[in-house]
Amino acid sequence: MSLETVPLGHTGTKVSEIAFGTWRFGRRNDTGDIEVDAERAHELLDTFADAGGTFIDTADMYGDGASEEYIGEWLETRDREDFVIASKIFWPTRDDVNGRGLNRKHLRRQIDLVLDRLGTDYIDLLYIHRWDDETPVEEFMRTLDSFVRDGKVNYLGTSTLEPNAWKVVKANELADRRGYEPFRLAQPRYNAVNREVEGNYLEMCADYDIGVIPWSPLAGGFLTGKYRRNEAPPAESRAANDQRFANSYLVSDNFDVLDVVESVAEDVGASPAQVSLAWLMHHPQITAPIIGARTPTQLEEDLVAAEIDLTNDQFERIASAKHRRSV
Repeated sequence: MSLETVPLGHTGTKVSEIAFGTWRFGRRNDTGDIEVDAERAHELLDTFADAGGTFIDTADMYGDGASEEYIGEWLETRDREDFVIASKIFWPTRDDVNGRGLNRKHLRRQIDLVLDRLGTDYIDLLYIHRWDDETPVEEFMRTLDSFVRDGKVNYLGTSTLEPNAWKVVKANELADRRGYEPFRLAQPRYNAVNREVEGNYLEMCADYDIGVIPWSPLAGGFLTGKYRRNEAPPAESRAANDQRFANSYLVSDNFDVLDVVESVAEDVGASPAQVSLAWLMHHPQITAPIIGARTPTQLEEDLVAAEIDLTNDQFERIASAKHRRSV
């Protein structure tokens, strides 16, 4: 198969229709083992690139910087210009009081470390990993704009857990008044069961021409179909070892959505995970969902979602399976 290319939001840059997320690279699990080491990371990146993947997502804190290092090592054997690399800055990287957030000192230190680990003199997309209410918007927007002017960053984006449409608008309107680079991309959590961005946030993105690149497209694994209603979760699953996750996801209305996803999956001869990804790709506002994987086989299976063409009726069946809350 070969992934198609799509515009990166409302920019002139093109990316693959699926992005590859590398948050597992170098990450130590609860037992202290590395989930995806350098060798496996390079295998996964090879698999993604061989399928036509060009859009790679990372962050400065993934694996305490190891994710970016693995990608940088892999890029040494590739043409860097063939890929669109996104990273993020916000979370603590030092013990000192300025070693986190979006203050100018932290941002300037981190962008140089990001570039060094990736082995490149620029990244295509820099997200703020979360919002920083302790730093004035003027300060971080001006600092981020300087990265674009200096050629270290091509585009800016905002990643969020809680919808914050008015904050993004405030920042972009300030950028417009000052002549700064605005946020052109948004990376919210969005999938068939996590629908909190529907309403004001997606409407804001549409009105301000902000492309949407959702993370957690499979709801932490819930939409793979591994969980069954009124049954104990599999012993090694996330829900079996994370009560907060179980309380959030193993609930009746989520299973109502999963029932519809599985019905559509049966209709089109695909897996629930593939249909869940295809549902996002069918959404007119979505640029590219970000998928992660532990093995090349798992990645190859998820990439098949690009070959699934849902009908509008199938899309709406899934969309209407859960009561949507406007925020």
